[in-house]
Amino acid sequence: MTFRPRRAWLALLGGLALLLASLSWSSAHVAGRTGYADVSLLGSTLRYRLTLGPDALAPLGGAYDSLPSLIARHVEIRADGTPCAPVPGGVAPPSAERASLVATVDYACPAGIERLTLRDDLVDRLGPDFHTLARIALPDAVRQFVFEPDRRVVEIALGTAEADPAPPMETSAAAFFRLGIEHILTGFDHLLFLGALLLRGGGLGSILGIVTAFTLAHSLTLALAVLRIVSVPPEIVEPLIALSIVYVAAENLLLARPSRRRWIEGFAFGLVHGLGFAGALLELELPREMLVWSLLAFNLGVEAGQLAAVALLLPVLAWLQRAGRGRRATTVLAATVLTAGLALLADRILLALG
Repeated sequence: MTFRPRRAWLALLGGLALLLASLSWSSAHVAGRTGYADVSLLGSTLRYRLTLGPDALAPLGGAYDSLPSLIARHVEIRADGTPCAPVPGGVAPPSAERASLVATVDYACPAGIERLTLRDDLVDRLGPDFHTLARIALPDAVRQFVFEPDRRVVEIALGTAEADPAPPMETSAAAFFRLGIEHILTGFDHLLFLGALLLRGGGLGSILGIVTAFTLAHSLTLALAVLRIVSVPPEIVEPLIALSIVYVAAENLLLARPSRRRWIEGFAFGLVHGLGFAGALLELELPREMLVWSLLAFNLGVEAGQLAAVALLLPVLAWLQRAGRGRRATTVLAATVLTAGLALLADRILLALG
């Protein structure tokens, strides 16, 4: 049997594209596991309210009623070195109006607290990629921290500026920045759409125009949605995101030459994708005073992840063009992306109807 390099390359590209298609169907919008803890001191009682979105709830397997007890076992609070006694409270489970869950635990602490120590080991139960964004409201100030696998303990001295060594807002912003990167790099539907746009995007100037238009559009609707100025149900947004993949992939197959107005498509569909990006922040139900900073850091993270993906894709596309395989590779990739988009579209329509 004769070895044909061109067919081998096309087979390799097709296999990689099929892998992306399967990931897009099963893993769209997985952005790590993030919880938001709202902690407030009421006299000598510390109330701990944890909000978990759908991704973070997965390890619980639907056993939502056990979450307060799980928190009591894995979140330790000490007042001046003395353990505070946890009293598991209620659970507000996900509903048709809210995809997230809220669980409450009250910690009974000794009176006259001068120093609080919080240890968060939820990562041991909710997965190694889980982290908790914590807002701690004390009589003298509001502090923000991030609990991660390698950063589980924080000490706070009441009545002084002494706290965690890193500036609280800086720490929180870094967490939202990382959350944005995770969301774009693991949101394979967004990456498939962006890749489909660039497959036949033309020269470098045209590609930069497409990426810029997509960025401006999704940044706009991300801000409007997170600030609750615009609200579109996910049952509408998610199928539209899948439809955007189908449309651009089909255009790649049917048009003889790239459209000169592809940046308009990038902007129009970018408005829809921004609503999808917003879900990661809306699920956390952050207080309004945190929204501006968290939104800015999250959006910068999305842009950083997007630029990294584009930087990896463009040299591959350029090499294919130089090697004379651009059209064939585009056909294979576009057909695979079209198949993945149709599968996503059917799946999301069924979910919306069900």
